[in-house]
Amino acid sequence: MRVAHAPTKPTGVSRAARAVYVTFAAQALSLAALVIFEEVRGRQLATELAAFGGRPSGADAEALAGPATAFAVLLLLAVAATVAAAAAYTTWLLRIRQACSLPAARSAVAAAWLIPGVNLLAPAVLLSETWRLATPQESRRTRLALVTAWWLSWLTTLAVFTLVLPHDASDGLTGLGLLELACLTLSAALCAATVHRITVLQPTPALHTQSPTPKVTPTTSLGRAT
Repeated sequence: MRVAHAPTKPTGVSRAARAVYVTFAAQALSLAALVIFEEVRGRQLATELAAFGGRPSGADAEALAGPATAFAVLLLLAVAATVAAAAAYTTWLLRIRQACSLPAARSAVAAAWLIPGVNLLAPAVLLSETWRLATPQESRRTRLALVTAWWLSWLTTLAVFTLVLPHDASDGLTGLGLLELACLTLSAALCAATVHRITVLQPTPALHTQSPTPKVTPTTSLGRAT
């Protein structure tokens, strides 16, 4: 019997997971570039703009045009990467839920993230439920530990960006620093880890086997009486 393994192709869930990894990495890198700019040139640029009342003119405006443009580009890249990461994660979550025959309405997923108060817990519950049904072989302790770690890191990141960052913004253009970068990078890494584990452990289609019926050639022995 010869077993032939059918060539595997990336599934929609796998492609969506790769998009999550790429966009999360882009988000962390773009934020890192913004933090570096803030440390190297941002504070000085903010001081210079403040000295001109935010509206430099003439030679002063030309001297600040380059750094201001660089800051604007970096800021746009960070925002675009964040939007892309959110879209990629939502797409992956919808596809993995569809693969598990779970309700996958975009409105329900969006409501879990956007309704104030509900979004403090619903996304973690949604992911834990999806993980439990997508990979029933996974231990409950591992699932809860990773989901809890990711969600606490995300809440910490949210608190840092909404409560701490506004107080630091007066020191530069954005106030971004190593604390914000570390929190967001950790949260993105833990989220990517949950995506990777669920995607890898999800049931895969059974391997196709070819079992050709062996051709039997009857052999007849004729004896002659002597």
